[in-house]
Amino acid sequence: MGMDFKNSETKDNLMRAFAGESQARNRYTFAAGQAKKENLYAVSAVFRYTADQEKEHAEVFYNHLKKLAGETIQVDGGYPVDLADDVTKLLRMAQHNEYEEHDPVYKEFGDKAKAEGFLDVASSFYRIAEIEKIHGDRFGRLAELLEQNKLFVSDVKTTWICLNCGYVFEGEKVPGKCPVCDHDRGYFIRFELSPYENKYTR
Repeated sequence: MGMDFKNSETKDNLMRAFAGESQARNRYTFAAGQAKKENLYAVSAVFRYTADQEKEHAEVFYNHLKKLAGETIQVDGGYPVDLADDVTKLLRMAQHNEYEEHDPVYKEFGDKAKAEGFLDVASSFYRIAEIEKIHGDRFGRLAELLEQNKLFVSDVKTTWICLNCGYVFEGEKVPGKCPVCDHDRGYFIRFELSPYENKYTR
């Protein structure tokens, strides 16, 4: 006979994960606002895009708690206070948190769910852990480019996309303004880093 869900650690871990993903969504929404203040509109778009995915993760974890609808689950947990007036710092903080969720947090939660017999929950933890790794990699790459002053320039011919109108061009640096929609260069991002495109679409 399997573990009673109401008395399981998995139930607590799901609520911790729901809280963590919900907070991440808000942190990234706040960070998107800071990026916009710095005229880094493409970075803002990546934060918002990731925030939307965190909302979906929260929903996945929350839906696993349906059996306990109407009840209150008491849990403790530690959550980051990622406040900074600098987008690069916010990206590095986000990268750290995503990697921590990837390993060890969600992998350990998955292992516990598996041990307690909740295989569908374990699968969600393992799969979302892999997504968090992708998030961390993307945040880290953007931070690296900002630190190297290479967000808008490249040492080699690079494909760029304007996230406002979709204009795509190749060159070593982005123009001051998009030649199609006249929006600021902050809307440009390397094509492979665009949240809406990937290397397989070209």
